[in-house]
Amino acid sequence: MARKDPEIITEKDLMRRWSRSMRAQGKTIGLVPTMGYLHQGHISLVKEAQEHADLIVVSIYVNPCQFAPSEDLATYPSDFQGDIEKLRALSGGVDVVFHPQNLYDYGTSGAVSENNDASGNSCSSQSGDDKEKRAEGAAVSCIGERQYGHETWVRVERLEKGMCGKSRPIFFRGVATVVTKLFNIVEPDIAVFGKKDYQQWRIICRMVRDLDFSINVVGSEIVRDADGLAMSSRNVHLSPEERKKALSINKALSRAKLAAQSGQVSCRELRNSVTQAISESGGKIDYAEIVDQESLEAVEEIKRPVVFCIAAWFGKVRLIDNIEINV
Repeated sequence: MARKDPEIITEKDLMRRWSRSMRAQGKTIGLVPTMGYLHQGHISLVKEAQEHADLIVVSIYVNPCQFAPSEDLATYPSDFQGDIEKLRALSGGVDVVFHPQNLYDYGTSGAVSENNDASGNSCSSQSGDDKEKRAEGAAVSCIGERQYGHETWVRVERLEKGMCGKSRPIFFRGVATVVTKLFNIVEPDIAVFGKKDYQQWRIICRMVRDLDFSINVVGSEIVRDADGLAMSSRNVHLSPEERKKALSINKALSRAKLAAQSGQVSCRELRNSVTQAISESGGKIDYAEIVDQESLEAVEEIKRPVVFCIAAWFGKVRLIDNIEINV
C-alpha cells in the first residue's frame, strides 16, 4: 500500500485557509490534538478520527502554558521525523500535520508582561535558550520578546478543581485554552481525545457544550502495552525496574473493578486496597478518586457508573490511569 505524505502546515492562517477550502468542498475534518512523540495510543486516536471524518488533521504542539515552572516541559520527549513516519505508515494516512512553533506569538509590540496568575504561575518571557529552542522547533515560551503576553484564558471552573487540578493548578487552564485555539484555527467537525486523560476529556466536552462549539468530541478508549501499562509518551523516562513496578496501577484498578462488580460498593475500601497495592510496589500516590463518570463528583458508594482515577509517581515520572466501572 502506498504511503500517504501529509501536508505539513506551520502557520495559523494557512491552516485555517486549508480547512475552510476543504469544508467549502463539502469535506468533514477530524482533529487529533497531540504533543508529539507519538505511540500506538495516538495512532488509535487517528484511526478513530478516520471513522468519523473525510480528512484528518493531527496537531503536534507541546503547549508550554499547561506546564508549571517545576514540571517537565524542558524534558518532554520529541521526535518529529519519527512522528511523521508513523503517520505515513498508517493505513489511510493523515492529510495535514499542523506543527506550529508558537501558538502564543502574535507579533505585537510592547513591553513584556509577567502574565502571572493568582497562584504566581506564569509563562516566562523568552530567553536566549528559548530562541535556540524556537530554532529547533521545540516548545517555546508563550511570551515573546517585546510582546505583551497571552492574557486570555479558558477555564472550566468546577471540573478542573479536583484530581489532576489539585496538584497541577494551571494545567487545565492551559489545556482548555490551547484546545480552544486549535478549534478556532483548524475548525474541525470532530475532535478525538484519549480517555486515559479522563478528566481532560470531560473538561473538553463541557467546554464545547458551554461555548457552543459545533464540534463532536469523541472519547477513545485507553490503549495499553502488552504488559498492561497505559501508553504514554512519558513512559520512555521509566527505568526497567520502575516500569515493572508501575504495572501495579492497572493490576490494582482491575482488581477494584472486579470487586465492585462482585458487590463491593464502599469507595473507601476500594481506594484503600488500590493505594496500598501501588504504594507497596514503590509508587507514590498523587490521588486516588472514584467519581461519577459525567460530573466527576466524588462518590462514597458505587450505585451508578463511576470511573476510578489514579495518579502516581514512579521515580521522577508521574503516571495517570483509570478504569470505568459500570454497575
